[in-house]
Amino acid sequence: MTSQTTIDATGPGGKAPADPSDGPPAKGLRGHPWFTLITVAVGVMMVALDGTIVAIANPAIASDLGATFAEVQWITNAYFLALAVSLITAGKLGDRFGHRQTFLIGVVGFAAASGAIGLSGSIGAVVAFRALQGLFGALLMPAALGLLRATFPAEKLNMAIGLWGMVIGASTAGGPILGGVLVEHVNWQSVFFINVPVGALALVMGVVILLDHRAENAPRSFDLLGIALLSGAMFCLVWALIKAPTWGWADGATWAFLVGSAVLFVAFAFWETKVREPLIPLALFRSVPLSAGVVLMVLMAIAFMGGLFFVTFYLQNVHGMSPIDAGLHLLPLTGMMIVGSPLAGAAITKLGPRIPLAGGMAATAIAMYGMSTLETDTSSGLMSVWFALLGFGLAPVMVGATEVIVGNAPMELSGVAGGLQQAAMQIGGSLGTAVLGAVMASKVDGDLPANWKGAGLPELTPAQLDQASEAVQVGVAPVAKGTPEAIAAKITDVAHDTFISGMSLASLVAAGVAVVAVFVALLTKRGENAEAGAGVGHI
Repeated sequence: MTSQTTIDATGPGGKAPADPSDGPPAKGLRGHPWFTLITVAVGVMMVALDGTIVAIANPAIASDLGATFAEVQWITNAYFLALAVSLITAGKLGDRFGHRQTFLIGVVGFAAASGAIGLSGSIGAVVAFRALQGLFGALLMPAALGLLRATFPAEKLNMAIGLWGMVIGASTAGGPILGGVLVEHVNWQSVFFINVPVGALALVMGVVILLDHRAENAPRSFDLLGIALLSGAMFCLVWALIKAPTWGWADGATWAFLVGSAVLFVAFAFWETKVREPLIPLALFRSVPLSAGVVLMVLMAIAFMGGLFFVTFYLQNVHGMSPIDAGLHLLPLTGMMIVGSPLAGAAITKLGPRIPLAGGMAATAIAMYGMSTLETDTSSGLMSVWFALLGFGLAPVMVGATEVIVGNAPMELSGVAGGLQQAAMQIGGSLGTAVLGAVMASKVDGDLPANWKGAGLPELTPAQLDQASEAVQVGVAPVAKGTPEAIAAKITDVAHDTFISGMSLASLVAAGVAVVAVFVALLTKRGENAEAGAGVGHI
């Protein structure tokens, strides 16, 4: 699917900028490949950071605003839902109107929504502005990939995506550390306020540095019905995944949304074969490597985001760590992703993506299995081994799957390809949180009554048992005020042991998902456009 394209990327006064694929690098700031990478990295850092920084702040938000466990989950789910529904359409907007414009709008909107969250006084307002964050983040992420795809020559694209992946990986994994510092020494609102100056920096850099790139045969019209059908299908799917733990997987409402999603996806696929300029040309998926890359992103996110959700509660509520200590204990994960991402980019350039991706998912599977063995008294050293191995495994997948998806798409669909990559990751994150959350809830609900009775504790009413189960699912011991110390100690032991059994099972499920991903990774190969070099056209 090599695409012979040229780019209409004239600078001020209609003068064409230096071509980064031909001759020395651009001397000025405008359109310079490496300065472009730095600029989009600053913007992307906000979005990636907010995917995990909130996890460390969730206990403080819940305490301050009196939120339930379900409401706390919505702080994350609203963000993922808005991102997942909007990403592909946002990528199409970038392809049509220019990635520079959509990137700058996304930066401004994301920073403004972040400030609004910090000023919110209710959990409802926090959730609403988190959704708005997701919508603007959807504009920003695929635009960043589109800018890199158009700015860097083919032979340097892997390295650029490797560094881009390093920023995402470091931001994703570093979120809990920064969040811990801010929550402990400032307040939970500062977790969101920090995006305001970062967004302002990204805006200034974007205005000065970014150069608009548009493929000659970029889409000129919008597939409005396709947008509606795809958005509806994505919404029904992610909504079902989010609500299934509450409704139950056998509930009619859950299946109604799942079936509705399937029907809308089929209708979307049929319509895309009829419309003159489809939202997603289905011919894209004739590329087995591209399709495998999308599936791989989903599976990776299930294992990573789903597993990380419980680890923060394990560190804070079971081990009793402060937010900053919990963040520091995740430093091995962050460090290995920072070190591993550029190394993975170099390895993928030399070997192709197949071996690094399969090896990365194998390491991820081993790490998740190791995390299933964590106990209430596991040492920091042993935890660090599993966290470091997880970071080492995720790094090549973050980089390689992105290159496989974007590199196998034609230039004029780089925004859509970037949207696919990010949508796959967000759907995987929602799926991981929903499925592993359901596994945790089921295990806790099944084990808690027997564990409670076995410890000789007073019998609970059904309502009290439900409340206790909800607390135990996040590692909190349901100790009422005035409870004698000896009884409180027994309740704490039961709560933590039951939480550990649930987290262990969820980690094993995540390990199984990672094993499946190993075989999917074997279907990938280097992007056809990256191999073609000059076949991509002058960028």
